Amino acid sequence: MAAAESSPLTTHVLNTGDGVPGAKMALSLHRLDSQLMIWTMLNVGTTNEDGRCSVLISREAFTPGMYKLRFETGAYWESLDQTCFYPYVEVVFTISDPDQRFHLPLLMSRFSYCTYRGS
Repeated sequence: MAAAESSPLTTHVLNTGDGVPGAKMALSLHRLDSQLMIWTMLNVGTTNEDGRCSVLISREAFTPGMYKLRFETGAYWESLDQTCFYPYVEVVFTISDPDQRFHLPLLMSRFSYCTYRGS
């Protein structure tokens, strides 16, 4: 996989309920096959102690299309001996210009989440 500096897609998970990074959360990146209309898994990862995952896809593999970033929120909360409402969060987004950099943060608590496109 490409070095973090050249990865065009990064994420950062923040546990806003406890005011800490979402450390050690499993996640996966998928791309939609527009012909077959099925998702293909491209990579799996885990957030670091700061809640970041910087090596999701190489610049060469990052092509225009529809992507999905799946966060395993249920397992994260379970590891903290807490329950949650959302067992996972899937963020679906479209890339039309893969030459740009994309940062996709996830702000979450046990009962809510939000995301946005950063840079």
